[in-house]
Amino acid sequence: MGIEIVLKYFSDITEEQKEQFIHLENLYKDWNQKINVVSRKDIDELYIRHVLHSLGIAKIQQFLPESTVLDVGTGGGFPGIPLAILFPESHFTLVDSIGKKIKVVQEVVEGLGITNVTSVNSRVEEIKDRFDFIVSRAVAAMPTFTHWVKGKIKKESVHERRNGILYLKGGTLSEELKDYRTAEIFNLSDYFEEDFFETKKVVYLPQKFKG
Repeated sequence: MGIEIVLKYFSDITEEQKEQFIHLENLYKDWNQKINVVSRKDIDELYIRHVLHSLGIAKIQQFLPESTVLDVGTGGGFPGIPLAILFPESHFTLVDSIGKKIKVVQEVVEGLGITNVTSVNSRVEEIKDRFDFIVSRAVAAMPTFTHWVKGKIKKESVHERRNGILYLKGGTLSEELKDYRTAEIFNLSDYFEEDFFETKKVVYLPQKFKG
């Protein structure tokens, strides 16, 4: 399954975006042989397991021009790079504490000619900026994750949805989210019909600020 799966659900992308999504596979296959950031099985299903999964966030939230998004624990660049292709006028900061993963991110970004991505080799706690949204893909349980990103979300919202966290997770989340009464869970199976998405979700957690 190649680029067709992206076009199935995002048919209105530009020719340039289409070319970037096509080129992305070659870059990852090439770099994955040098620095293993994606499992062998996953590299063969890159478009479903990584690209389309990342773009699931876009089914929940469209990012406005000039908005800022932080991708925490980006690994090889997911969900940040697919989202950066889809929203070229938003700015994405991709952070990971593992240097070789950020090396792959930098090479892929350069290879695709993307200009709206900043990659940072660091722990997220050391990031000083604030962002409209924070995205991630199941790098930790929600209590741990919210602790990591505390104070990193802008207070003023420019989108209709309040600033907050958009988190790609799978499985049963009731126990993990029991203390987060404002959390909203979106089933990706409502947007994508492939079996892979049957248990996949996006958790939206609006930022709470104490007055």
